[in-house]
Order: sequence, then C-alpha cells, then structure tokens
Amino acid sequence: MSAAAAARQILTRLTEVMASRLHAQGKLDQVVEIIGECLSSEVCSIYLLREGMLELFATRGLNQSAVHVTRMAIGEGLTGAIAQKVETLNLAEAKAHPDFQYRPETGEDKFHSFAGVPIVYRERAVGVLCVQHVEPRRYEEVEIEALQTTAMVLSELIANAELVDEEEARGLTAEQTGPHTLAGLTLVKGLGAGTAVFHQPRVEITQFMAEDVEAERQRVYRAFDRMREQIDSLANQAEFGVGGEHEEVLETYKMFAYDEGWSRRINEAIDSGLTAEAAIERVQQHTRMRMREIDDPLLADRMHDLEDLANRLLRIVAGQIGTAASQGLRRDTILIARNLGPAELLEYDKRRLKGVILEEGSLTAHVVIVARAMNVPVIGRVKNVRTTIREGDEILLDATAGNAIIRPLPAVADAFHARFAKSREKQAAYASLRDVEPFTRCGTRIQVMMNAGLRDDMSMLAMTGADGVGLFRTEFQFLVSATLPQRERQTRLYRDVLDAAGDKPVIFRTVDIGGDKSVPYLASEIAEHDENPAMGWRALRLALEREGLMKVQARSLLEAAAGRSLYVMFPMVSEPWEFDAAKAVFDEQLAYLRGKKRLLPERIEFGAMLEVPALAEMLDVLLPRLSFLSIGTNDLTQFLFAADRANPKLAERYDWLSPSILRFLKRVVQASVGSGIEIGVCGEMGGRRLEALALLGIGYRRLSITPAAVGPIKELVRKVDLAELSAAMTGWLADPQQDLRDQLSAWAEARDIEYD
Repeated sequence: MSAAAAARQILTRLTEVMASRLHAQGKLDQVVEIIGECLSSEVCSIYLLREGMLELFATRGLNQSAVHVTRMAIGEGLTGAIAQKVETLNLAEAKAHPDFQYRPETGEDKFHSFAGVPIVYRERAVGVLCVQHVEPRRYEEVEIEALQTTAMVLSELIANAELVDEEEARGLTAEQTGPHTLAGLTLVKGLGAGTAVFHQPRVEITQFMAEDVEAERQRVYRAFDRMREQIDSLANQAEFGVGGEHEEVLETYKMFAYDEGWSRRINEAIDSGLTAEAAIERVQQHTRMRMREIDDPLLADRMHDLEDLANRLLRIVAGQIGTAASQGLRRDTILIARNLGPAELLEYDKRRLKGVILEEGSLTAHVVIVARAMNVPVIGRVKNVRTTIREGDEILLDATAGNAIIRPLPAVADAFHARFAKSREKQAAYASLRDVEPFTRCGTRIQVMMNAGLRDDMSMLAMTGADGVGLFRTEFQFLVSATLPQRERQTRLYRDVLDAAGDKPVIFRTVDIGGDKSVPYLASEIAEHDENPAMGWRALRLALEREGLMKVQARSLLEAAAGRSLYVMFPMVSEPWEFDAAKAVFDEQLAYLRGKKRLLPERIEFGAMLEVPALAEMLDVLLPRLSFLSIGTNDLTQFLFAADRANPKLAERYDWLSPSILRFLKRVVQASVGSGIEIGVCGEMGGRRLEALALLGIGYRRLSITPAAVGPIKELVRKVDLAELSAAMTGWLADPQQDLRDQLSAWAEARDIEYD
C-alpha cells in the first residue's frame, strides 16, 4: 500500500469518527484503534500537551490504566524529545536511544521498535503520535508518511475539539499569553502604541479533508501556473539588469517553482485525501523539519527560499494574495513583518500606522529611509516575532530604546501612555510656535528649515512653520519605483512640491542613489562589488557617469520650476570639477529649453553638500561658484571617523559633540566668512537640541532638520544669547575636556534650556 493510500484510508475513517456524536475521549480512543489497524501496529498512542506536560490521552496496546496518568515534560524521554525538537523518530530498538525512559505503568517493556511524529499546530508541537511493535524493526517510509499526514490533520481536530488547553492548542506558552518584552535594533526612533497586524496575514486552513481529490489537484495546478508566471515576470523584468545577487535569488526561486519533486510531493499529499491548502502545509511541515537538521548555512538559505515560495503558493491557492495594506487598517496599528520594501510601507494609511517591528531589517534598508520620512518608529532584528506576537495583541513600541512591550500590564500601559501624552503635550506646545519667527535673545534670525522626500511631507511645511525645505531628497521616487522614473513623473512630483511650498524655498538635492541605497534597475552596475558602499559608486559619482539619468532629472527640475525660483544642490561633491560637471548638465538642458522657447525658471541657484572632508580643503576654489553650501553631517561624521554608521557596534561610538567634529565644522564656517555664501547644516545633528546649541555656538545660522524637530529647535533658539554661547564654545574647543557633552549640558541647565 502506498503512503497516500494508507493515509487516505486513515483520514476517511477519521472523518467519520470526528463527525460522530461521541465525546472527545471516545473519539481519541477510536482514533488510535483506526491508526493501529490501518498500519498493522500493535501499539498506537496519542500524547497531548496539557498544563505544560505531555499526557497520555489514548492508547491501543499499552495499559489503559496509564491513560491520563503517564505524563512527561517537554524534552523528557523519546516522546518529549520529539515534541521539543519537532522531529520524527524511527527506531528499531527504542531502548538503545539515549533519550529513552522506561515508564513501568504503561507495560511497554515488551515492545522494541518505536516511531513517533509531532502533532504540530501553528509551527509548534502540541502532542505526539507514536506506534510500537514487539519485534525490532524500522518503520517503512510509507508508514512514516502516513503517520505525519495523520498527525497534521489530528492537530486541527484536536484543537477544534478542545482536547488540549485552548492557548496550548494555539501554540501559546506563558511567554506568548502574558506580558513580554522583545528587544531589537533601533532603526527609526520614536514611540508608538497600537494593535498587532501582520503584513502578510497567516492563511488559516479551515478544511483539511478533500471532498473531490481531482478538483483539489486542479486548484494546485492553477496556483502553480500563476506562481510560475509571477516568478518568470520578476526574472524577466529589464530593470533588474544582468548579473548581481538578485539574479541568483530569482534563479533559485525559478528552480524551486519548476521543481517536479516539490510539486509531486504536494500531489501525493492530495492523493492521501487532503485539500490543496492542507497538502501545501503538509509539505511545508516536512520542509521545516528538514531545515532543523541542516547545519550548512547555504543549504539552510535555500530551504528558506522554498519556505517563502510555499507561502506564496499557499496564499495564491487560498485566494489571500494581498497584504494587510489591501484590507486597510481599521485602528492604530503596529505592523509586524519579516521585512518590508519602501513601496509596501507607503501603501499603509499613515494616520493609522503607529510603528513597525521587523524580524530582519537594517539601518541602511530603503524602508528605514522612508519610515524616517513618514515619522514612523521602527525596530528590526527582533527574534521570535511570529511565535510571541498574535494578531490583535496590544503593543507598546519604544523604538528609541529598541524594545516593544507585548500585552502590557495595565500599570505599564498607563505609565507608557502618560509618557506618550507628555510627549504630545510638548509637541502641541511646539506647534504653537508655528507662526513665531526664531530670533535669538540677542536678535539674530536663525533659519529653521525642514527635510522632506515625499509629496505628503509638504503638508508639514505649514504645520511646523519651517522657513522652507532645506533638503528635498529626490531619490525617494527612485527607491520606491521598480523602474527608472520617467521624466513626466519626475516633473509632476517636483511641480507638486513647489506648488505646496508656495513662496517658501525648496532645495532639491539631485538623486543620491547607489551605495547603501541601491535600486534594482542599477544593481548590476552598483554592486560590482563595493566593499564599502558608503564610499563607493554613488550620488554625484553615479549620476555623472549615468549621464542620461542626470539629464532627465535636470530637465524635469527646470520644467517644473518654470516661472519660479529653483534651488539645486549636488550631493557628495569631492572636488570642484565635479560641481562644474554637474552644473554643466543643467546648463546644457537650460540652453535646450531656451532654444525651444520654453518658459524657464526666473532664478536658479546652485549649491553643494559638504560630506567628503577633502572638499573642505578646496573651499577657496569652490565657494565663488556657489550660491549656498550645506553640511551633510551624517556622512561627514562617518568619513571623518572612518566609522560605518550602518554598523551597530559603531553607531553610538562617535559623538557629534566630539571636539574633532566641531573644530572641523567651525573651520568650514570661518572659511566662508566674507564670501557672501549661505552656509547651513542638513542632517540629524541639527535636529538634536544640544547639538543644535553647539552648531549655533560655532557660527551656523541655518539648520535643515526633520519636521518633528522644527518646533523644539525654534523654542531653543529663542532662549539663546549667541555672544555668550559663542564665547563658551570657543573656550571649550580651545582646551577640550574629555566630555564636551557634559559641559554643554551643564551650561544649558544653568540657563533653563531643555535638551534631549
């Protein structure tokens, strides 16, 4: 008899038992008899998880007096080992196994062979199904397959019949039902509270046994065809280019998508009487068990690929293709995902999305860049997300501290919400400064501008009262697009941004992609292969070589700003000739439009970002060619310290208030004296209160920061006497102590100036 036939015989009879009016214990007693008869097994036993212990619930062949008496811990004996490791055991001689434990009350001393499979519910063992024989023998693969298929169906039937505790049937431990704190890596700082929603909702299998096997087979065939079309479409898209890691990943996906062995195993599971969904889940369970046995990281990755592909196939066959975004968020939400793309994040309602928890994620991921622009707190590298968090759980996310409290106690929730309310009160107070111009106590006007990168960000200009947009990151449109954005799309975005800004200036930074912001349509060129992407082929270096990219953006900006003022800033300028080359592209497009009698911008001002320290040595040459200069403190800091800011071990190591950074920044300001060039800072440094104090004290008068920081910095500015602050900073930098942060904090406290 084949494995499918054996399993089908068992499942047919199980269906009849479960449909009967017998009580739960009576059903289990019949189940072990059916399995024993169909497999010609002298013993068949079912152990179920109850109050944290595996309890003998039913048996054929062992002493009936042991039922509900024999209990063992997870990991104890052969049965406990199966549940703990979620793996199958097939032993000719049970007593020879190191985990064997003899239980005299069961009368099992005469039995030698043993086979057991876990009863798995939602990826967690909630019981064990095992068989035994007197004669020593290993069970055939046919018998093991039949046991595994039966155990999968049993798991749902057992849970539905409430034969185990509800929470244990759902795979929940005390860690998964009571309050629990998960730690992760801070990706975007902030606080958020809401209920858990999974980006890809779990497919709930409601029917395991098939009514029409052939109909289920056709459903799987159609799902395979659709899945293969999706994978082929991804692999054939021209924007992916040739070569590169993405191509290897897609080729692996194609290999699995067309693998006859995989589809054959799903077909065999359908032959045993399972529905299409249950058959895919059955093969997935088999894959997961194999993954637990694999030590080779490369092979393990390939098995993960197969798991991802099986999830895709399961969603297609179940008709649940969309993500949670397609269903809409109905309440304040903390989104849970393995990983996210920037376009996927933008699909969610910003009003309801209060935070994101990622199983993976990195500081340089595109989604983090977009989340920061959306002001959505994010933590990543969080382990055990799917086994600890349930859909609908209350979550308090403190992304600044890098943790999330799941199912908090009332007192903890109250304290968090009080802290949150205090934060909102502060924000409301800052909002009241919207129409207040930021003058210092000594009467100096400081320009407080905001950073942006999305069309929706522009609403914050009026809400915060910022003086303009000191940095519009044009690369966001490139990051969320599957192909290079066409000129018309770029023009429309830039025109919308200028319309929203009204009379306030917007400084457009030309596209800064490459490095840690790779895009699929340039991946093959970018990754050949930068060992240090931050210092690689990126930003202006890439744009000047990809002349078509720069020309399209230049034309788009010039056409969008027709009849208005246009401010353009080039990123990562290392030498003056690079600025000249970039400006020449704009001049060429300007001449072309003039020749076509097109309406042109009334005024064009060009600036550069100082991120590469080498440029500071050429300011005497460069400044006469500029209208403004902006310091990009994020990249500048990592280049000055030779410290990758994407490396978590170095992220907090180098302080923006280090005298070496501040001395460098002060030298840049002094080099611009008398040039008539506006000089400012755009980056996170200017949005932090102590750091902003330091920047004001060394001569900076324009800060471009996140919208959320505009109010706090305006308030700070109004409390500062620049002469007093400048004198203090000059003294500290002339004779720097070990910790300038402490000195500046004490100075601020003495003047009732709040700091972060």
